Amino acid sequence: MSGSLQRQANLWLLAIRPKTLFAALAPVILGTSLAYSLDQGHFPSAIAALLGAIGIQIGTNLANDYWDAKKGADPIDRLGPVRVTSSGLLSPRSVFTAMLLAFIAAGFAGLYLIYVAGWPVFWIGLISIFCGIIYTAGPFPLAYLGLGDVFTFVFFGPVATMGTYYVQAHNISLASLLLGCVPGAYSVVLIALNNLRDRDSDVLVNKKTLAVRFGSVFARAEIGLCLYAPVIFILLLVLHSHLSAFAATVCILLCMLGGLSVLLPVYRIRDMRLINGLFPRTGILSLVMAALLSLFLLL
Repeated sequence: MSGSLQRQANLWLLAIRPKTLFAALAPVILGTSLAYSLDQGHFPSAIAALLGAIGIQIGTNLANDYWDAKKGADPIDRLGPVRVTSSGLLSPRSVFTAMLLAFIAAGFAGLYLIYVAGWPVFWIGLISIFCGIIYTAGPFPLAYLGLGDVFTFVFFGPVATMGTYYVQAHNISLASLLLGCVPGAYSVVLIALNNLRDRDSDVLVNKKTLAVRFGSVFARAEIGLCLYAPVIFILLLVLHSHLSAFAATVCILLCMLGGLSVLLPVYRIRDMRLINGLFPRTGILSLVMAALLSLFLLL
């Protein structure tokens, strides 16, 4: 690959934020594992659900990059990773076009899922894409109103997990809802970390995240709550006989110890740029928890 092509590839990797794709992967793993544990798994539908989830995640990332730049929310001296639109590394038109292509790709995966599971999938996909766009776009963007955390929890947690389970089992279940709340909680941790880091710059552009509305003390408490919220959902899974006591104990230990690896630095860090190192740690924790829960479901 020539130097120019390598540079372009690196820029697009920066734009799509591959580390955030953990948020799309974890709920699909859980929904598929639950379906297979009940002898209702369907591999082609699982792959289509994964492709759709990744397409929506990438499209949402590109939409955020594009519209945050439009609103001036990503200054050149931002504390987080470089954003390709605001920094001029990629043209706004190319980022907008790539966003459309990502959502279209997700739509093609959705067409197959509509064929195998019916029209409810159409509405799930349409609402997910619409919310991914208005997260930062339009006159009332979710992220600027402090609603980004709710959107993230719902659509990258229960909706994604229940949707993945539904396209294979053709029904919904309490177990898929409870399982979905686990990656949903970790996705909120990612958003809360981002909002804590960017609080000072968000104030300047009137981006009223929860960290801006209620302060850094609240943001740190939100991170701690969401890091340990999976314990509640795991216990509920045991209560409804979807997990054994042994499985729950192992998963809770992972939650407690893994949570400390993120929460302790959150309270110690004073240079907000150091929060960037906690994003991959949280993403890996979410993925490992999903893999462990899936293993126990299948066993």
